[in-house]
Amino acid sequence: MKEVNLKSLAITVVIGLMIWFIPVPEGVKPNAWHLLAIFAATIIGIILKAAPMGSMAMIGMTVCAATQVLAPGDPTQSIKNALSGFGNSTIWLIGLAFFIARGFIKTGLGTRLAYNFIRMFGKSSLGLAFGLNTADLILAPAIPSNTARAGGVIFPIMKSIAVNMGSTPENVESHRKIGSFLTLSSYNANMITSVMFLTATASNPMAQKFAKDLGITITWSSWFMAAVIPGLACFILAPLFLYKFYAPELKKTPDAPRLAAEKLKEMGPVTRQEWLMVATFIILLVLWIFGNLFAVDATTGALIGLSILLLCGVLTWDDVKSEKGAWDTIVWFSSLVMMGSYLNSLGFIGWFGNLVGTKMSTFSWQLAFPIIILVYSYCHYLFASATAQAAAMYSVFLAVGISVGVPGTMLAIFLGACATLMGSLTHYGHGPAPIFFGSTYVDMKDWWKHGFFISVLFLLIWFVIGGLWWKVIGLW
Repeated sequence: MKEVNLKSLAITVVIGLMIWFIPVPEGVKPNAWHLLAIFAATIIGIILKAAPMGSMAMIGMTVCAATQVLAPGDPTQSIKNALSGFGNSTIWLIGLAFFIARGFIKTGLGTRLAYNFIRMFGKSSLGLAFGLNTADLILAPAIPSNTARAGGVIFPIMKSIAVNMGSTPENVESHRKIGSFLTLSSYNANMITSVMFLTATASNPMAQKFAKDLGITITWSSWFMAAVIPGLACFILAPLFLYKFYAPELKKTPDAPRLAAEKLKEMGPVTRQEWLMVATFIILLVLWIFGNLFAVDATTGALIGLSILLLCGVLTWDDVKSEKGAWDTIVWFSSLVMMGSYLNSLGFIGWFGNLVGTKMSTFSWQLAFPIIILVYSYCHYLFASATAQAAAMYSVFLAVGISVGVPGTMLAIFLGACATLMGSLTHYGHGPAPIFFGSTYVDMKDWWKHGFFISVLFLLIWFVIGGLWWKVIGLW
């Protein structure tokens, strides 16, 4: 019972039952409404941390099967439908990419890349920030868990640099020397790099899947093409913004390149395993970017990459079996995607979209577009992950936008990005947040204050620079 919060679980059950027994609105199928109750209770349980995300997802899937909401009167089909999420190729893409990410960490290639960038750019605190952030940017397409990328590669190096520069977690007076600045810079850079590539964080493929359910096809290349310009603008401007309004006391860091050089010397020359990882990484990028030319989808490309790593001995089957984060993600992601998909196929998403769309029918899409984005973005205060927000709200907001004429692909990608970018708002807003916040370099007041300002900066960049870029490439 240590993993279960009984009070939160009780609240979750009560809310679920309340929705279940509310009279079904006209135009909604009863089983669709009851699925909504299960889905809402699952999401609320995740938000309130009534139990681990995987446990809540498994319970939700079980209730779907037991109540037969997915196939009334047909228990065999109901269980098949409840387990249908495990057959989704997008979910396996995420799991496979977790396994491939293990290769970056196991071989030390990710750490080597980070130290090389610090050696090149680390003569000032701003240069250090850009060095760390560039390492994150290079790793982002290949490491789909931004939590793994942050916790396994970037954060340990960032903290090591801060401590060596005299900014230690134990000494509160030293936090503003450089530790606080690097913490917020590295964390927000992780949010930025996560939205630039479809494979950089788990919520992006979820958005891709839900968009496809509504008739919008997004590929790895089309996501990158839409996100790269506003993403790079955020990548450049966010550290500059923090350097101006949350400036480190230590501006020059001449010892950082020397420290990085020493660490690289300790690591020795590039190993055979690292070269194999580099080669596999290049093959993966080619398959993901140009897969359409070879009739190879992203999941097949990931399977090829993992098979190469296993055959070359970079990874072992024990490595794959022990990658708990991957298997955990496959379970809870399958459950949430299954429920979200059936809410759409049973007609609830369309009904709700039409209902809200009717209320906004007098709005031009140019007015509806920013309203949808702003409401969706700042609802993130209620969520502890981009994935939870995407699962709960993405399809509904996308359907509303489409119903009032907002260009579908533009809205789909922007909504997908917002769930992650708004992780800047709170110290619990995304998986990497507790890692960086736990360093104690930034107190909660500063985190929330600067997080809000950064969220405004992100949205301005995506609306203005992104909007102009999307006009150029024909998204609207």
